[in-house]
Amino acid sequence: MRRSDITRDDGTWLGLSLDVRDLGRPELCVFTAGPRLLVSQLSRPVLLAVVEEPLQGVDFWRTDAYRYFVPPLRADAARALAGSPERWAHRFARHLGDSPGSPLHEGRWLLSCESPFRRWRHPATSHAEYWNSMLVEGHPEGYLDWFLHSGSWEVLPLRPMPGPDDGRVKAYRKQVRAGTLPPVLLWWVSGLDCHLVLDGHARLAAAIAESVEPPLLHLHRTVPGDDLAARIDDAVDFYAYEMARFASLRAVHGPTVPDGAATAGPQLARLLHDLNTVQQPTWAWPLPGGEDQWRRLAHEETGGRLRD
Repeated sequence: MRRSDITRDDGTWLGLSLDVRDLGRPELCVFTAGPRLLVSQLSRPVLLAVVEEPLQGVDFWRTDAYRYFVPPLRADAARALAGSPERWAHRFARHLGDSPGSPLHEGRWLLSCESPFRRWRHPATSHAEYWNSMLVEGHPEGYLDWFLHSGSWEVLPLRPMPGPDDGRVKAYRKQVRAGTLPPVLLWWVSGLDCHLVLDGHARLAAAIAESVEPPLLHLHRTVPGDDLAARIDDAVDFYAYEMARFASLRAVHGPTVPDGAATAGPQLARLLHDLNTVQQPTWAWPLPGGEDQWRRLAHEETGGRLRD
């Protein structure tokens, strides 16, 4: 796996690009059977879901099968890496690439520290209120409401969230106050249109209990390498077209018309930057056995309580 740092226009660190080669279906993946989804890890059902028709939300059933693939994070490592999301990203990337149970497969990914949620929080809303509103409740069953909560801003834990008095949460609350809390790892899954918590349920609970914004690293697919050259060519062609268009206008109307560089240049830079950061749909594999197999699994896991 090749890792490359991605920066913003001002040079500050934005995220870590992961170029994954020769890695097929991962141990944590999404299967589909029509409107029915299965999130499976190490061949065990983690989440069963049914997308409502019309597209208004998702009924889900969460099992207790999810297992962390990131080893426990020690307090001394938290102190050493405090305030350095890029170093945390490289550490998480190693576990994503090497550990069984990870969702990585062939393609390009971004592990980013730029919170996709910050822009939706009203300044008068506390971090605790905001994050409690974003977390999807329900264990083992629950509902993702696309009608009320559009914009991929809901967060679905893959384990029940621990309470504020849980022993692990108490320990992490001390790290919150010390400014050394390790980031929470999220994975955006387009079929659910939400973020799954891959690692850090107790850390997220600690940040909410202390009413601070939790440090995040969120993982999603970006433009694959096979498409990258063609998309770069498209962006450059767009720039050349715009420059030629402005040149034609200047030939007719004179030098009062700008040459177009001030408009087309930033547009080109934005298009090229987006190639490294824009979300691409999550890969999903056809479920072997199709709808009948999904129904069998749903009956075994839920006793018939989750129906399609």
